[in-house]
Amino acid sequence: MWLAVGILLLTYVAIMTERLNRAIVALLGAVIMIASGILNQEQAIAGIDFNTIGLLTGMMVIVAIARKSGLFEFLAIWAAKRTKGSPAGILAVLVVVTAVVSALLDNVTTVLLVVPVTLVICSQLKVPPYPFLLSQVLASNIGGTATLIGDPPNILIGAQVGIPFNAFVIHLAPVVAVILVVHTLAIHFIWGKKLHATPEARARIMEMDEFKAISDKTLLVKSLVVITLVLVCFVLARFIGLESGTIGMGGAALLLLLDNFGKSAEKQNESVTHVFNEVEWVTLFFFIGLFIVVKGVEHTGVLATLAGQLLKATGGDMKSTGLGILWASAFLSAIVDNIPFVATMIPMIKAMAPSFNGPDGLMPLWWALSLGACLGGNGTLIGASANLTVAGIAERNGIPFRFLTYTKHALPMMVVHVAICHVYWVWRYV
Repeated sequence: MWLAVGILLLTYVAIMTERLNRAIVALLGAVIMIASGILNQEQAIAGIDFNTIGLLTGMMVIVAIARKSGLFEFLAIWAAKRTKGSPAGILAVLVVVTAVVSALLDNVTTVLLVVPVTLVICSQLKVPPYPFLLSQVLASNIGGTATLIGDPPNILIGAQVGIPFNAFVIHLAPVVAVILVVHTLAIHFIWGKKLHATPEARARIMEMDEFKAISDKTLLVKSLVVITLVLVCFVLARFIGLESGTIGMGGAALLLLLDNFGKSAEKQNESVTHVFNEVEWVTLFFFIGLFIVVKGVEHTGVLATLAGQLLKATGGDMKSTGLGILWASAFLSAIVDNIPFVATMIPMIKAMAPSFNGPDGLMPLWWALSLGACLGGNGTLIGASANLTVAGIAERNGIPFRFLTYTKHALPMMVVHVAICHVYWVWRYV
């Protein structure tokens, strides 16, 4: 147990110091977990969440193909013109759009679609993209908290406890709406007021014709059809019996087919190679390594021990238990991936049913777990999949997205968001 924790801490420290690429660090940590005997190779492979890997890869391929049509340039110009080229206005609009879309899709898919738009806008206005990207990362995790399908912890809770889609909206959407307003205002006062574009840059934006940005109308139609189909499948995933990774990879395969159908073998090889060169392989292999490291910690029982101690310390009191779960989930999810943490907490909470008059009495605790785990992922760069996805895209485009810089800005905001949940949870359930 101590060895596993030590490997985890060394891995995180190495990531934080940024002396080595985070994919190298995570893969080395994974190898040490196996070489030390904490995990065997089969257990390590079982610890990789291939659903997440498949979803990321599939959506990256879809975005890479759709980008060739000029779709994102069109959206960038259209959005910028709606706010008359105001950087502060665009910042606020993109925060709200990201949160709303994340509630309907998963947050990783959302940032994969929104970030390319953001980078184009920032390039046109010549403003720093970091505030835009950071605010969207936080917004994606905030919005994803509101629904069953928005964030992996909610998917786990809904599937294993049997909570329907509508229940998540009724219980979580109200506080998420409040947090989104607070977040948008905070982002405006921290960065929005300081962002300025020259009159010439704003004038150039207003003079641009978004329709001229479309370079391939046929590919645009194909991309929109596939993206719409993928989104519909995400919403109906529980009814059609497909996981998000399968849907993402299926959409990628379909769009690859449509994009290359009728081309010569040489052209197909060139096109497919170009698309796969756009995939964020560094991010994907970082995830693979990190999944194995966290699996090693989970395998030794560390997470189960922490969860058990938390529940024991509360003494069976609903208020103490709920708030303990809320805050512990938030801070632990900022350090350890929230998916294995939630998977460990679910059976522990279920075991408390006799103390709270049966399974129905546990409902407030499920909402506390969801709010803490989903929002806690905002606390550090490694707290949620969306954070790392945006960091990978940013660094690929030459934009520094450092662990400590991110944590300095994001952790205080996360604490404020969880504090709002604290008040809401007590008001509604105690």
